[in-house]
Amino acid sequence: MTGRQATHDGPLRLAVIVGSTREGRAGEDVAGWFTALAKAHGHFTVDVLDLALFDFPARLPGEATPEMARFTAAVEGADAYAVVTPEYNRSFPASLKQAVDYGYDEWHAKPVGFVSYGYRDRGLYAVEHLRTVYAELHTVTVRDGVHLDLLDTAGPHSSPEAEQSAGRMLGQLAWWGRTLREGRAARPYTC
Repeated sequence: MTGRQATHDGPLRLAVIVGSTREGRAGEDVAGWFTALAKAHGHFTVDVLDLALFDFPARLPGEATPEMARFTAAVEGADAYAVVTPEYNRSFPASLKQAVDYGYDEWHAKPVGFVSYGYRDRGLYAVEHLRTVYAELHTVTVRDGVHLDLLDTAGPHSSPEAEQSAGRMLGQLAWWGRTLREGRAARPYTC
């Protein structure tokens, strides 16, 4: 365990990763709504990692840039992740894939939940693809997620079902986050 990781007694550090960098994206609004729920949940301190605010290179360089190192340090320091992603062309955005690939060991043995949004399919295809990517990174993806329809006239996250889904996912992230943090402290993950 590094100095950046929390001790196993304190609140869990949840990194909310905003995956879209497009102008006019809904991700900021969705992430703000979810972050407020996560803070109110009582088990987390929350860091928002908005990929639009990082100055990542267009191509992967041979060595990590300072921005890449800042992102992976934040990933390493977190106990759990909530990935906020749209669905683009039945998958997730390239900006998210690029950022995820900056790290490897930093993701290991930690839980990941998904807050997806889109039209009709609510981002479910993006989540389906992300589950396979995160499995390769030795994470635990939680069962429940939050899936929002941007066509909902009352607002994508205004329904009681959206808040209930977020509560279930946060509960699972808290359980897995604490369990895996204690496990990493007792036995470093080296698989």
